[in-house]
Parts: sequence; C-alpha cells; structure tokens
Amino acid sequence: MQFEFDQSAPLYQQIADQLAEMIFTGIFEEGEQVPSTTQLSQELHINPATVLKGMNQLVDLQLLEKRRGRGMFVKAGAHQRLVAQRKEAFYQAYVASLVAEAKKLGIEEAHLLELIKRGYDHE
Repeated sequence: MQFEFDQSAPLYQQIADQLAEMIFTGIFEEGEQVPSTTQLSQELHINPATVLKGMNQLVDLQLLEKRRGRGMFVKAGAHQRLVAQRKEAFYQAYVASLVAEAKKLGIEEAHLLELIKRGYDHE
C-alpha cells in the first residue's frame, strides 16, 4: 500500500481520496478491513486525528463502515457507489463542457456523435 502526498489538498482529503482509489481499483475489496488509524498514522508519520478525519469522510460517503471494537471495513456496494460518482464527475467535467462547446461551434448532435465514434475508433 503506497500513499503519495502533495500540497494540492489537505492531508485528510488526500488520505480519503487515496483510500477511495484503493477501493475503486480493488486493492481493498468490499467487506475487507482497511488498516487502522493507528497503523496508517505510524506508517505515514502523520497525526492519527488527520487519518481519522479522512477515514470518517469515507464513512460519511458510505464507502467504509465502523465495526465497534473491530475497525473499519469497506462497505458493501462501495465499489458501485464509486463508479456512479465517477460517472457523474466525468459527465460534469467532460461531457457537459463538450456539448456546450459543440453548441457554440454550431456542431449538431448527430455530427458530435460521429466525432465521438471517430475518437473511439482511433483509440
């Protein structure tokens, strides 16, 4: 398990994002226990409260669940929730702006679909 940090966001957010990525990619599977707050804080040399804040974000997003006296586990359905979130983010970041730009350029829907198909064919 490898974490990489930068100055772009608070540490707790980076922990939450990287744990979510590990769930998305299957490093942590549904029902599997994730490392404890103590383990992560010692391994990463950061404050346990920072780690806990990041993990609690994932609890709030229903990606992790706390099991009293046992630790944190990947919640059932977490992967599917991440897929749905990423699809919506993809739409917001790329599709909506693509359609807006196409409209500005006078590109009709059928032509835009042809362009997208052409992109798929070349990849």
